[in-house]
Amino acid sequence: MLVIMEGTHGSRAFPELLRKAETCGKVSKVIADGAYDSSKVYETLEQKGIEAVIKQRRNSRIDTPLEPRRRAVTEDKRLDYRHWADRKGYGKRWSVETAYSTLKRTFGEYCMTKPSKT
Repeated sequence: MLVIMEGTHGSRAFPELLRKAETCGKVSKVIADGAYDSSKVYETLEQKGIEAVIKQRRNSRIDTPLEPRRRAVTEDKRLDYRHWADRKGYGKRWSVETAYSTLKRTFGEYCMTKPSKT
């Protein structure tokens, strides 16, 4: 399991997170919060053919140089948040966050998982 130290920005930790996830199976979609809203993350996902569902930061600009991120920012600006989240399945992220929170409250802050080899 990859442990991200507090204070490590999500976009900096992303390449290792993705690499670890890919060892467990095919990754077709990444649902992430605004900490992952960077051109580098979008570029990595585009190169691998992975759908990016990343919440845009409030100050995101449409004139961003990278096309996949520009499309995402444009769509975000065009739709209200609820419509965007429903359309993209962003609400699934909250289900996962809730599950992890429940496990940590039950078993302690430092519980870890180990991927099964199936």
